[in-house]
Amino acid sequence: MSARLNAPFTALLAAALFGAATPFAKALLGTLSPFMVAGLFYLGSGVGLAITILVRKLRLSNDERANEGQIHLREVPWLLGAIVTGGVAGPALLMLGLNATPAATSSLLLNLEGVFTALIAWIVFRENVDAQVFLGMVAIVAGGVALSWHPGATSVPLGALLVAAACACWAIDNNLTRKVSTNDAMVIACLKGLTAGAVNFVIALLLGAQLPHAGIMAAAMVTGFAGYGVSLVLFVVALRNLGTARTGAYFSVAPLFGVTISLILWPEMPPLLFWVAAALMALGIWLHIRERHDHPHTHQVLEHNHRHRHDEHHQHEHDFEWDGEEPHVHPHRHAPITHTHAHFPDIHHRHSH
Repeated sequence: MSARLNAPFTALLAAALFGAATPFAKALLGTLSPFMVAGLFYLGSGVGLAITILVRKLRLSNDERANEGQIHLREVPWLLGAIVTGGVAGPALLMLGLNATPAATSSLLLNLEGVFTALIAWIVFRENVDAQVFLGMVAIVAGGVALSWHPGATSVPLGALLVAAACACWAIDNNLTRKVSTNDAMVIACLKGLTAGAVNFVIALLLGAQLPHAGIMAAAMVTGFAGYGVSLVLFVVALRNLGTARTGAYFSVAPLFGVTISLILWPEMPPLLFWVAAALMALGIWLHIRERHDHPHTHQVLEHNHRHRHDEHHQHEHDFEWDGEEPHVHPHRHAPITHTHAHFPDIHHRHSH
């Protein structure tokens, strides 16, 4: 797969895993409290990623172990904000909303996360948006509206508002996570999972919830590891390579995966609007994939730490003995450079226009 398609594929895979987790969460809510489900999902995410990180460290060289997973002190507030909004408030609101909303409807409402994410990225953080990207986002949103449309509905149920509030929390989380996306994605997701899992789990116990049977607990944690943990790792990697708004747009198709799983678990014939929505979302993804943003731009001095190859943006010397292996990770400094090539608003292209 080409490098240009690799980043969108990463974002879509993150969306698929997260979208699939929603109907399974709905099924678990029949036996567990909302906070218990959120706690087990995130604990499964954090514990699973912690084990993965430990296994990976055993396979790294001493130099890579020293550089891998470092988070600079100045980035800690951004990470804490992301954990609170996306790891604590978001899942709690979602589980409360799921408890009062049909599974398919809840899955479709999650489309709002991408909308809120893009709006915050464009308005607050001034991320570049081209007409084609905007139209792609409109197509994806239109697909979400078609999926969630209920003729004759005159009011918005409380459950739907809670799911929408969860999406707003995750949108803030996504934009804050962008600030730390150069760091190890697995470490970021692990910290979120352990913190959010512990908080929601304690809340569940304080509210009188009982520990579930071992089988149910294991199922919830495995679902959380895939749908929240692995999905978040892929999402952070996509943020690093695509920027926030574009990653959020791709992630907006998560409801389509959620609806598909919901229809398998609770079988019924998909209505016409389902196929209309699928076509609109496919159109939106196509518009994003075919985007080509190309103009002369200048890179200012930049210092950060992430896994990289020595491409045109990483022509630097090493202050340690390097064995020539790529990709590798270490703190490095970018010298100023002006050139022209197609690019996304990734970690190396956050310039004004």
